[in-house]
Amino acid sequence: MNTSSTSGFVQSGGLTKAIFMAGLLAGTLDIIAACIQAYLVKSITPDRILLYIATSLFGRDAYAGGISMILVGLLIHYLIATGWTTLFFLSYPKINFLTQNKIVVGLLYGVFVWVMMNRVLVPLTRVATGPFKLSNALIGCAILMMCIGLPISIMAHRYYSDKH
Repeated sequence: MNTSSTSGFVQSGGLTKAIFMAGLLAGTLDIIAACIQAYLVKSITPDRILLYIATSLFGRDAYAGGISMILVGLLIHYLIATGWTTLFFLSYPKINFLTQNKIVVGLLYGVFVWVMMNRVLVPLTRVATGPFKLSNALIGCAILMMCIGLPISIMAHRYYSDKH
């Protein structure tokens, strides 16, 4: 048995597990923060948040979909969180800046994710958006900085530090 090909697989499995765990953590922190914020500000319940996420694919029909659409919204949410996690983890060893201050980099990555989600990706979906409100943007950006960028950066730093 060739050990060099086996070690590549083990490293890949380690990376996959690290990405999965970081994506799970970031996605969970983000959805909890979003649900708390929506409930406190507008009394919107978590099921409505997940249905709103499902509208990205199904438009307003998602609101009539019941539990299946709630689960679709949750799946979409975790796929997105894992996508941002994957991008960061794969970029980390290639972009020197990312290996610097993990806190600053994480916070900046959260801002990057907010910009990409709200100004580029969401407009390409079927999600109905209202007018731009600076206060909502700042809250949403802060949530992504703390719940997406920071944990992903810290976990990527930990994963790659263990490899050296």
